[in-house]
Amino acid sequence: MIRNILIVPLVFLVLLAGCVYESPKEMGTIQFTSSPTGAQVYFDSQFRGTTPVSLTAVEPGNHDIEFRYPGYQGWSEVMVVSSGRNNVFAALIPATSGTSTTPEVATTTASAVLPSNPVTVTIAPGKNPMLVGDSNTFTGTASGTKSVIVTIYGTGIYSAGSSSLPKDVDAFGNWAYVWNPGTKLLPGTYRATATDPDKKTLAQAEFEIIGNGEVSVVPSTYSASRGDTIRFSGLCTTNAPEVELVLYGPDRYAGGVRLGTVSVQANDNWLFSYTLDNTVPTGTYTMKVYDVPKTTSGSAQFTVGYTGQP
Repeated sequence: MIRNILIVPLVFLVLLAGCVYESPKEMGTIQFTSSPTGAQVYFDSQFRGTTPVSLTAVEPGNHDIEFRYPGYQGWSEVMVVSSGRNNVFAALIPATSGTSTTPEVATTTASAVLPSNPVTVTIAPGKNPMLVGDSNTFTGTASGTKSVIVTIYGTGIYSAGSSSLPKDVDAFGNWAYVWNPGTKLLPGTYRATATDPDKKTLAQAEFEIIGNGEVSVVPSTYSASRGDTIRFSGLCTTNAPEVELVLYGPDRYAGGVRLGTVSVQANDNWLFSYTLDNTVPTGTYTMKVYDVPKTTSGSAQFTVGYTGQP
C-alpha cells in the first residue's frame, strides 16, 4: 500500500517536468546607416544590403560588421548586439593613397549607457548655387561639442575633401565657416560636412557650383527666310540648370529681344527652336546664349532675306 502511494507522486513529478520549457531568447534588431548613404553592409561576412538597411531576428552577442563604399576607406568593427533595438552609424572617409582601411564606426545599442550630453551638429550653405569666385558662408548649430570641423568634397582638388580648422561653437550653440576657394573651382555638385573633433556625429549638405565652363550655340541654318523655323543647339558646361537666349539684329532687334530660357540636359546639351515671323526685318542677326546666372555666353550669326519681291 505504501509503495503505491509513493509511485503516484513520482509519476506526477515526471509529467510536470515534461511541461517545463525554456523560453526563447529575445532577439535583436539592427539599423545600419552611413554617410554617404548607399554603403554595402556585411554582417558576419554576409552581404546584407546597402545603407540604410535593417536586420531583424539577430542573436545577441558578438558579431562582425563591415561597411564598403567605392572610393572610401572600408570600416569594420566587432559589435556587441543586445536584445531589442541596436543602431550602427559609419561616417566613411574618402580613400587616399596610403590610408588605412580600418574603419571607425560609432555604435549604440539599446543596453548602452547614453551620454548625458549627446553630440548633435547641423550645417547649411549660405549660397546654393554658388558662383566660381564667390565665397560661401556655412552655418549651423552644435551641442555636446565646443567646435566643429567642416570638410568640402567635390571635383578636382576637392575629390578627397578639404577640411577646415576647428570652428568654435558660441554660447548659443551656433557656428560659422567662411569658404574662399578662389577662381580655380571646377563646376559641379559639391558636399559640405560638419562633424565634431571626435567624429561622434556628422551632418552634410549638397550645393551647386556654377562657372568656369563655356556656352556654345549653333543654328540649323545660316541663311533663313521669313517664316522659317531655326533650331539652335549647343553645350553649357558651367553646371547651370538653364540657358537664356537673346536675339540681336536690325531695327527692333537692335537692343536685343529676349526669347526665353531652356533647360540644360544631363549631358550638358540644350535645344531651342524659333520661328521667324513674316515681318522680321532682313539683315544679319546674332543669337547670344548665356548660362543662368550669367557667368559666360556664346553667340552665332545668321542672315534673314526676302522670299518674295523686295
